[in-house]
Amino acid sequence: MKTPAKVLRYMKAYIAVFILSLVFAVASVILTLYVPILTGRAIDLITGMGEVSAQMTQILTILTSILLIVGITALIQWVMNICNNKMVYGVVRRIRRDAFVKIQSLPISYIDSHRSGEIISRVISDADTFADGLLMGFTQLFTGVVTIVATIVFMISINWQIALVVIFITPVSLLVAAFLAKRTHSMFVLQSKHRAEQTAFIDEMISGHKVVTAFGHEDETVEKFEEINERLRASSQRATFFSSLTNPSTRFVNSLVYAGVALSGALICISTSGIAISIGQLSCFLSYANQYTKPFNEISGVIAELQNAMVCASRLFDLIEEISEVPDSPDAKVLDDPEGNVSLENVSFSYTPSKPLIKDLNLSLKYGQRVAIVGPTGCGKTTVINLLMRFYDIDSGSLKVDNTDIRNITRNSLRASYGMVLQETWLKSCSVKDNIKMGKPDATDEEVIAAAKAAHAHSFIKRLPNGYDTVLEGNGDSLSQGQKQLLCIARVMLCLPPMLILDEATSSIDTRTELKIQNAFAKLMKGRTSFIVAHRLSTIKECDVILVMRDGNIVEQGSHDELLAANGFYATLYNSQF
Repeated sequence: MKTPAKVLRYMKAYIAVFILSLVFAVASVILTLYVPILTGRAIDLITGMGEVSAQMTQILTILTSILLIVGITALIQWVMNICNNKMVYGVVRRIRRDAFVKIQSLPISYIDSHRSGEIISRVISDADTFADGLLMGFTQLFTGVVTIVATIVFMISINWQIALVVIFITPVSLLVAAFLAKRTHSMFVLQSKHRAEQTAFIDEMISGHKVVTAFGHEDETVEKFEEINERLRASSQRATFFSSLTNPSTRFVNSLVYAGVALSGALICISTSGIAISIGQLSCFLSYANQYTKPFNEISGVIAELQNAMVCASRLFDLIEEISEVPDSPDAKVLDDPEGNVSLENVSFSYTPSKPLIKDLNLSLKYGQRVAIVGPTGCGKTTVINLLMRFYDIDSGSLKVDNTDIRNITRNSLRASYGMVLQETWLKSCSVKDNIKMGKPDATDEEVIAAAKAAHAHSFIKRLPNGYDTVLEGNGDSLSQGQKQLLCIARVMLCLPPMLILDEATSSIDTRTELKIQNAFAKLMKGRTSFIVAHRLSTIKECDVILVMRDGNIVEQGSHDELLAANGFYATLYNSQF
């Protein structure tokens, strides 16, 4: 389906407003075009013979009518603009909402493979540009088309010969506009692409500003920005230049129309001594010729804006039409109160088909077992976590929870069964209390405080300006990385899930606090199947099973003492840390 058709689909909800706007546009144009007729009559009265007092009375009546019509027209145009605004921003609101809803249902693989700034650019910048172009289209396109049609009718009713002069010259203006429009579309596509690239780069550099500054890459960053900025300038300049040619080109053609009307009308008026067309009618005709050509100038500008708007809309629709995460099967089971038995049988997975990562992974975990996953960077530890949470689907084999393949379990119930603390922290722009309550929205203040104390976060929270009601901004940038990690741990302490995933959960916490949290985790993990990813091997000595991964495979498996006694790869990793 083409982009305009998709836009029309969204407009169905505003069909009544659309019709009302169209009616107001017609009424506004007819009233506007009736004013030159009244003006022509007044001119004929002034130039004609008759009693002066009678003429003045009629002229005053005409002037009064003109003032009344102008006032009514202004009111109609005001209401029409309200209708257009309601329609345009309603459509854009729905499209932007659908785009944001789509983001929530996109697979993690899409988010991982696209820069966040580019996605933001589509939902924010492209939607704004689309709204501006669509509003101009409704505001000027409707009125312009109606003006052209109505003006032709009025001109034919006055003098069809002169009207033919206008009608025959007009197609030249349309051909010029169409010729230029075709050549500017690709330039607007390039402009939109470069704008998204710039937004993504700015977002990336702001989020990583500390790293850029620490490594002294400010100059290099500015140079890269300048390079992107220059490409955006060049593409924007070309798009604007060629689109701006449309208006002066059509103005030149329209000037020919006006000259043709003036010349032919004057000749007819002189040759017939004002019988075929009077001076007042000629002035009315010239006014119509001017009003007739004006919409072509506006429409030519609107075409350029609409092209840009359609390009932006296309990018939005591309996002909306991305393939969503594979939906749950109709007979998917809701995982209620799971015991926590987890098994992986011949599991294979790769992010890209050409680069296998996990091959024939087998693992069987019983209720309440604490399982540590260790190994060098890139061996697949975090990938196993992604598969357990079904952020990614396995390529082959089966992954079961309580003897049910997770592909036959609803994602929401599966993920709700896990409590997860990651090395990468994420906090919302809200109060400390609300951040902790993400794990249990209906929790009482007493439960929140108890969870914070268990996570050893209570003391630093009390030192914040407003304690638990302190509002955090910008992913909690006012807190240290360790403090942010403690809040994430408090979330898990609050919700008490049936199963736990701890992926470098204490990597940013000082050793003394880490020992306390490990004790808290030890209590929390009793009776819960727990997966622990850790690089500091001293923190996983007490685990029931330690899985040693290397190149996507489990190369060793056993308790800490058993693995040390085997003097294999785990022993090498462990001894290297001491």
